Amino acid sequence: MAIVNATDQTFVTETSTGVTLVDFWAPWCGPCRMIAPVLEELDQEMGDKVKIVKVNVDETPDTAGKFGVMSIPTLLVFKNGEVVDKTIGFQPKEALVSLLNKHL
Repeated sequence: MAIVNATDQTFVTETSTGVTLVDFWAPWCGPCRMIAPVLEELDQEMGDKVKIVKVNVDETPDTAGKFGVMSIPTLLVFKNGEVVDKTIGFQPKEALVSLLNKHL
């Protein structure tokens, strides 16, 4: 499954079913750039089990504000539209796999 870029208008639809990892990021953020290839690997390895959605905080301030995103990268785990977990800052792939497996 490909990584999806969500907007304020598409966010609810993109996170409404299944397990979704949402990456709140910005292009100017160093740790955000570091985690991007990790998310690509996760997407390839976890396939249809987990959907990965990226939210650019500069372009989607309403959604970022709704979830109280103050630092980036902020990663939220949604299960059927509800936030079930959260982590802030760069995380190694193993930590993200463990985080996601708790909700599968």
